[in-house]
Amino acid sequence: MGMEEGYELIITIANKGWSEKVINVSREAGAQGAAVLHARGCGSLDIASFLGIAIEQERELVLNVVPRDMSEKIVAAISDAINLKDPSTGVSLVIPIRGILGLFKPEDGGSIF
Repeated sequence: MGMEEGYELIITIANKGWSEKVINVSREAGAQGAAVLHARGCGSLDIASFLGIAIEQERELVLNVVPRDMSEKIVAAISDAINLKDPSTGVSLVIPIRGILGLFKPEDGGSIF
């Protein structure tokens, strides 16, 4: 059983509540599916606190596995939709996938996730 090649993982870290927008625009740009993870984090050295308790901003991570030749178009669509040019809105990165198992191809009637 050989692993599929030619895919990349797009990870978009966005403000809480923005995952639906990221998913919708990535689908419109050609992605077949996504997974969402909830996270906390901070982007600066100055962490706000309330009564001595650190307040960490909630984030959402959207994961898209896409064919390599589509990733640039999908990241551009995500960037435009949530304004990634503004550093306070989030970040998107692309990681090459060396191999993947369990992938359903759209032409087989399935989706990536």
